[in-house]
Amino acid sequence: MAAALALSERSRGRTAPNPNVGCIVVKDGRVVGRGWTQPGGRPHAEAMALAESGEKSRGATVYVSLEPCAHASPRGPACSGLLVEAGVARVVIALGDPDPRTDGQGIARLRAAGISVDTGIGEGAARGAMAGFLTRRAKGRPQVTLKLATSLDGQIALGSGASRWITGPEARAHAHLERSRHEAILVGRGTYDADAPKLNVRLAGLEDRAPRRLLLSTGTAPDGWEAVASPGDIAGLEGMDHVLVEGGAAAAAAFLRADLVDRLLLYRAPILIGTGRAALGDIGLTDLASAHGRWTLSDSRMLGSDRLEVYQRAS
Repeated sequence: MAAALALSERSRGRTAPNPNVGCIVVKDGRVVGRGWTQPGGRPHAEAMALAESGEKSRGATVYVSLEPCAHASPRGPACSGLLVEAGVARVVIALGDPDPRTDGQGIARLRAAGISVDTGIGEGAARGAMAGFLTRRAKGRPQVTLKLATSLDGQIALGSGASRWITGPEARAHAHLERSRHEAILVGRGTYDADAPKLNVRLAGLEDRAPRRLLLSTGTAPDGWEAVASPGDIAGLEGMDHVLVEGGAAAAAAFLRADLVDRLLLYRAPILIGTGRAALGDIGLTDLASAHGRWTLSDSRMLGSDRLEVYQRAS
């Protein structure tokens, strides 16, 4: 299942509105098929893995990160039906599909065909891997990640506005990898006017994964950009399950004030700036008690001389 989940990460940020799923077919202790949801949502992971395994699928065990779909589509057959036709013996599923067109029906179809089904294996990791899809289903909006690159004293720039570069090359490369895993990146009008950011992915082999560019503004967006009048308006953006908020302090504060941030990426450089520009503006906090218990540390690592801390929303 860990291998299937790793495959699912390959297509994160490229499959919406479909989930990014990974699938492994195992026969006689050997992997005979691998698949992950392809860009645009098709083919599904199971279809890709079964096509690779061919006749070796008969009697095999299939590991898949999400319940195989039960509904037919003009773009392809239902994966639960494909598994039945392939004659697999067992299907191991990390997580049930909340889509009402499947939601248990895929599992029921497999069992009705005499296929052994195990569920809940690697469920927590699967929820993390498909957080964008699940957030859209549960809350009707994309998952929002807020990225902050700061000094030790919480500044994002000198008082003059100069900010290149606070973090080192390793941290910046990681930030570009994160860009490639999101359908869209958002900045505020102040950041756009000051930096004219390209918001592309500058990593070899991933240049084609540049996300859509969003501008938090009530005005008209420049060519190649989309205007978003308020943080809540991201709910209406189609084909988008992951949004990365990159800058600046006002945009970051607006999303926190609207309680729309699900994940924090905090890159912290070992420098002190003193009087500069703070990472955040007013987030609507009225007392310290309500600031506690909101974030849970899920990852911490060194990137060169910088430290990355990843926090997940606690509730």
